[in-house]
Amino acid sequence: MPATSLLRAWLAQRPPAAGAAVMATGILSVGLHLAGHEAFSRVVLVLACASWIALAADFAVRLLRDRSQWTAEAGTPGALTAVAATTVLGTRFSALGWQTLAEALLALAAVLWPGLLVLVVRHTGRHMPGSVFLCCVATEGLAVLAAALAKAVTTAWLAYAALVLFWLGLVLYVFALSRFDARQVVRGRGDQWVAGGALAISALAGTKLIEADSSRLYLWNTDDDSVLRTMTVILVVLDLCWYVVLLACEAARPRLGYDVRRWSTAFPMGMSAAAVLSVTTALHHPWLKVPGQVLLWVAMAAWLAVAAGAVADARAGVAALRSTAPR
Repeated sequence: MPATSLLRAWLAQRPPAAGAAVMATGILSVGLHLAGHEAFSRVVLVLACASWIALAADFAVRLLRDRSQWTAEAGTPGALTAVAATTVLGTRFSALGWQTLAEALLALAAVLWPGLLVLVVRHTGRHMPGSVFLCCVATEGLAVLAAALAKAVTTAWLAYAALVLFWLGLVLYVFALSRFDARQVVRGRGDQWVAGGALAISALAGTKLIEADSSRLYLWNTDDDSVLRTMTVILVVLDLCWYVVLLACEAARPRLGYDVRRWSTAFPMGMSAAAVLSVTTALHHPWLKVPGQVLLWVAMAAWLAVAAGAVADARAGVAALRSTAPR
């Protein structure tokens, strides 16, 4: 069996939640950009793009060749990583000044989002894992990208759409929290961290909405701006509280060994760093810069650990496929 066939066979076994790898890599690039490490950020962005292309191809192949399996997977929260990963990449491209590409990614995410969200919400039951919060993450990802583009291309309707998505995302967070199995905080294999990451991306959306307002694009009156600033601070504080609780639970009950859901740990860690660094500039709190950088390097360490586990798992998967391939 050729190596390319082995790779395709191994990739076909990946669950939809593997999109969290793109999210984790993409937000790390965003965080490095916010911290001023531009060259390093672009290197990481290349990795995120390569991962996104591979997963997009796999997504399309499943849709065309195995519609029943695709439909079954589309009803799981992990399917929403396709939307979230696309918006994270779009946000980074917007920061690079590549607005046309960012707009194309926003359009793609906006097309995927409603159908996948409806399927996921319909299939959401009680005692769900942390991935249930992806309904909030995907929605807030759209808000982040729309608000970033509103500022970049001076388009008011995008900002208003982002504002609607921002509040809708918070409603979906409450919905997800009501379905979340709290025992996952100490038992989860990685995706329990999305409970905090969803708040972090909501805070990032808040900062983007605040930054979109300007003399060229008057959007919010004094009361609106005050509400956005207050809500953004509350979201960051709540995210950091989740961060401390989840980290303490990891220390009290270590869950070692690689699991694809660990990308859903690396992503919230990176998102928390990006949110704090964004609040530093948007809300003019320079004292948060150092904590944001500390969180960023912790996220980098987590990303490296998960990436090492993913490489080892990939090698083991390919080796297993080779051993069972017809001679």
